[in-house]
Amino acid sequence: MPGKARVGVDVGGTFTDLVLFDPESGRIAHLKVPTTPRNPVTGVMNAVLEAVEDLSRVSVLVHATTLGTNMFFGQSGIEPPRAALITNKGFEDVIEIGRQNRPELYNPYFERPRPLIPRSRRHGVRGRIDARGREVEPLDADAVRRAARLECSSGVRVFVVSFLHSYRNPAHEEVAARIIEEECPGAIVVTSHEVDPQPMEYERTSTAVVNALLKPILSSYLERLLRELESRGFKGKLLVMQSSGGVADASEALERPAAFIESGPSAGAVAVAYFSKLMGRGKALGFDMGGTTAKASSIIGGEPEVVDIYEVGGRIHHGRLVRGSGYPVRFPYIDLAEVSAGGGTIAWVDPGGALRVGPRSAGADPGPACYGRGGSDPTITDAHLILGRLPSVLAGRLKLGRDLAEKAVKERIADPLGLDVAEAAWAIIRIANAIMGKALRLVSIERGHDPREFTLYAFGGAGPLHAVELAEELGIGEVVIPPMPGVFSALGLLVSDYRHDYHEAIVKRVGEVDDRELEEVFERLEEGAVRTLLGEGIPRDRIVLRRFVDAKYWGQAYTLRVPYAGSVEATVKTFHSLHEARYGFSSPDEDVEIVVARVEAVGVTDKPLIKASQAGTGEARPKGWREAYVGGSWHRMAVYDRERLGVGAEVCGPAIVEEVDSTIVIPPGYCGRVDALGSLVIRRG
Repeated sequence: MPGKARVGVDVGGTFTDLVLFDPESGRIAHLKVPTTPRNPVTGVMNAVLEAVEDLSRVSVLVHATTLGTNMFFGQSGIEPPRAALITNKGFEDVIEIGRQNRPELYNPYFERPRPLIPRSRRHGVRGRIDARGREVEPLDADAVRRAARLECSSGVRVFVVSFLHSYRNPAHEEVAARIIEEECPGAIVVTSHEVDPQPMEYERTSTAVVNALLKPILSSYLERLLRELESRGFKGKLLVMQSSGGVADASEALERPAAFIESGPSAGAVAVAYFSKLMGRGKALGFDMGGTTAKASSIIGGEPEVVDIYEVGGRIHHGRLVRGSGYPVRFPYIDLAEVSAGGGTIAWVDPGGALRVGPRSAGADPGPACYGRGGSDPTITDAHLILGRLPSVLAGRLKLGRDLAEKAVKERIADPLGLDVAEAAWAIIRIANAIMGKALRLVSIERGHDPREFTLYAFGGAGPLHAVELAEELGIGEVVIPPMPGVFSALGLLVSDYRHDYHEAIVKRVGEVDDRELEEVFERLEEGAVRTLLGEGIPRDRIVLRRFVDAKYWGQAYTLRVPYAGSVEATVKTFHSLHEARYGFSSPDEDVEIVVARVEAVGVTDKPLIKASQAGTGEARPKGWREAYVGGSWHRMAVYDRERLGVGAEVCGPAIVEEVDSTIVIPPGYCGRVDALGSLVIRRG
């Protein structure tokens, strides 16, 4: 029997973070090791074996990975498999035509993203199901068989089947799948009705294609990881973080890998939601700055804001995903804004003589110039080190070379711009803050929220270095640096609940659907949800089921998600109110269409008990002093060891608070106080 320890492992672009919770002793341990991009399993195992002597004591290992995202961004060593698409005749090009969104409206040279399946491997066959689920033309089974034989003989082992209106009647997709399995034994066959049973054939087909391409890659990765773990004595359960903010068994990840694409960033938002509940903060902004990127999220009432569709491989512009630049995936995703501003982001001078920061990153190898691993490009980390804002040793193990940082900034930035090294470093920090401020505005102001009403939770290895400066720029009055900020996303894995989302197409006006019909649909979805969660070991009294419908005015293109209010009539009233709040108007006299019924199933897990360090005291005493650059000038800064700060300890700026996995900068005029959870709550003094 496995032990009771729980482990969360988050693989980032630069570091792999681990948090271990032992419920028997109450101990929480954490560490960071360098990520191994070409073989992420190595980095994960390095972290696990350093933290855990006996893997048989681990009951659950929760994992977050960006493997799916990396494939679509063309990471070396991750090649998508060859795949074929079988669809209705005349619809072979639906994944290429897509929608009419133009990412660059005034760019005549814009090119759409390359189709994930080339035209030569897309086959149209006769056969048609109409929007009511009636067969109007029989499926041409012989054409399906010929296409399957042709592609199988050419080495294709991944097939996608997507027919019109299969969400209503999947019979043609089921027949086609059986034929392909007969003609190409061992092939991966993905049908759109199993992955995304709802209207809009482009989004449904795209989701099925992405899912199919990820299947063999994620399968290979998770199988290798599990094999390595088991060879070292692991007998527990391997869970994977979903983009929606819930965890699921690895078997679910193998079936629907598209739901796990943004698992790492989602874990950080879940951790912010958990802490905001514990601290009684109704509105929170999450700010996660790691080695490669910075992410922002908004949490209202203890719940991260979630969207229903994401474009994997899409282009990010100032934190905003550019619509039409990627491949749509229709699964729940925590709403995140991401910018290329991590500790390893490279600063450079463009041909016009302007200072730029990003989007290129030095990554884990060679890393910033100060790492001494052969990197010569100046980064945000180098700028902080030059300005005295970082210690000489990073993550408890990596010695930083200030002379290397100064050389890189002088040669690449300061000399070309006619600045001294400190001025150039401060300019890099200011530009980085401007970029990250846009991401925070995107998830607050552009979502209709006033950031002044929010608390900013800053984490990641580099987030606390910038947090107070960003809060001041946005008018945010309170900043929280949680415990273990450098591995906070990994901690989020251990406070995440199980989550599964089930839905079924309705596609009827409210006059055509009654309460009884919807009740039957919800009950059917809930039966499947409960069965899945019970199979994952969740007791029935810890299962929470929530009902929703996607509704729209008749003729509208897009839907609005509405909590089901117990009856069609009451839900329609809620829809009108939500439409008014979201879009500024409602039309109570217009027909309303219910498109999809949804059930969100949550399995509540035990959470680690978070408490302040037992080594600290209520009195803050600096361990030393050093000159550091804050707010445009040098200051003699008191330097504190966070481990020595107990509940009630107060630190006023200008000050620096150091810990193994992160560093906190408190500018003049601000004071931080340690609360009962061990968080450092910073406000203007």
